[in-house]
Amino acid sequence: MSTVPTSVAPRLPHTGKVTQTRVFLSEWTKLRSVRSTRWSFLVAVGFTIGIAALACAVVAHHWPHMSASEQATFNPLDPNLAGVQLAQLALGVLGVLVITAEYSTGMIRASMTAVPRRLPVLWGKAVVYGLVTLALMVPSTLIAFVVGQSFFARRHIDVSFTDPGVARVVIGAGLYLAAVGLFGLGLGAIIRNTAGGIAAFAGLMFVLPPLMNVLPASWNDAASPYLPLEAGEAIMATTSGNHLSPWVGLALLYGYAAAALAVASLLLVRRDT
Repeated sequence: MSTVPTSVAPRLPHTGKVTQTRVFLSEWTKLRSVRSTRWSFLVAVGFTIGIAALACAVVAHHWPHMSASEQATFNPLDPNLAGVQLAQLALGVLGVLVITAEYSTGMIRASMTAVPRRLPVLWGKAVVYGLVTLALMVPSTLIAFVVGQSFFARRHIDVSFTDPGVARVVIGAGLYLAAVGLFGLGLGAIIRNTAGGIAAFAGLMFVLPPLMNVLPASWNDAASPYLPLEAGEAIMATTSGNHLSPWVGLALLYGYAAAALAVASLLLVRRDT
């Protein structure tokens, strides 16, 4: 009786243990290989620059027809931030999708099998997504400023980047958008469901502030500055008002994002180990 030779699969070369650096690289590969990521970032950049340019062009065109009181109270930075209001929605939703998409497709099982300690996966997603968002949105807010002020320069109502508070507002807008994205990622990691994560993000960021108006005025005035949206937008404030100081407000928003990621880390360890 003859024996049929069998082929033996070659042994894969040993490539070392799982490290946080390798987790970062794997998360970067996953982030850039998904089509929705590219579209979401493109929308966020397009809104930040395009809407700001459009708003500044419209204001510059109508400047001679504005009343004296409107011209006296006009702040050239306000139209430059118009696109940030829509970009934050795209980045917050993408932050939710970065984590919930893996749960909906079941790919999270492969990620957790490759990284049995679990937490490095979440940290890798947060660091990679946060850095990519910063790398895209800070230049976008700078470009929006340059483009927008070029329209105002024709009317001699432009401001310089070196003027007091201007650099803080422009660069702070990019930092604010990164914090919003991380907050969305943290909520997505807690809820693990795309629809639920987006609903929680939209509710906390955009629905809760108007609901505060049902409270007595004194309570509303005391609590509203500490909400995620109000706190983060303090970095872009150009006038005094009922809000925290700029850097304290931004730090509080990053604190909300860190708290969401901390809760997600705790749940990840308890539920998946």
